Amino acid sequence: MWNSPSEFFAMGGYALYVWCSFGVCALVLILEPLLVRARFKAIVHRLKQEHLAEQFDKEISK
Repeated sequence: MWNSPSEFFAMGGYALYVWCSFGVCALVLILEPLLVRARFKAIVHRLKQEHLAEQFDKEISK
């Protein structure tokens, strides 16, 4: 057990490893949904463009 907050944050000499691991994990948990949403929007945008292009091709070929 830790006797003080400074001992807790020092993590028995493993603080750099523990807190960097925690930070990387938190960063991934924050970035993953943002990147998924951005990719989803890009895919929807591309599909809309392809649909409009198909409609345009159909109108020209009439």
